[in-house]
Amino acid sequence: MTETDVVDLLRRQHEQVRELFFDVQDRTGTDRRDAFERLVRLLAVHETAEEEIVHPLARRALPDGAELVDARLAEERRAKELLAALDGMDTDDPAFIAGLKDLREAVVTHARAEEREEFPRIAAEFGEAERRALAAAVRLAEATAPTHPHPGSETPGRNLLLGPAASVIDRTRDLIRDAMGKAGVR
Repeated sequence: MTETDVVDLLRRQHEQVRELFFDVQDRTGTDRRDAFERLVRLLAVHETAEEEIVHPLARRALPDGAELVDARLAEERRAKELLAALDGMDTDDPAFIAGLKDLREAVVTHARAEEREEFPRIAAEFGEAERRALAAAVRLAEATAPTHPHPGSETPGRNLLLGPAASVIDRTRDLIRDAMGKAGVR
């Protein structure tokens, strides 16, 4: 299997998230802020894609899928709330580091639950061609996903309703922030 398989793709993204947490923790100043911005973006687009593609599929196709997905969505909402509280905060503030620790614990616990409970069952339930198609769908969802957390939008319907507008706003905000950073203004 390769990253064209949805399970491999999502596991690789989980690993990237774990690595980014260490980058944020180990850096200071603008390097920390830049690493955190990458983490925020990856978490936001990854969770949106899971909420739009993976979780609805698991809910429908897996025995006890509704219970499984409801537990994951509750974890995602908690992580989004923690991430939203940190997003925009001064990354050198001691409160940021404390919040980052809480966020890391919530995200890693959530990722482990998906990797242990959801992903193996998806891999067993769907064939290679289906998992490739799902990976393509996840990538498409990520390409149009908001780049910042929006707690309360964990359902596919809410993501589809609110996501496009939030995505335009987030991506515009990101462009302005990047332009200001290049001009030396933060």
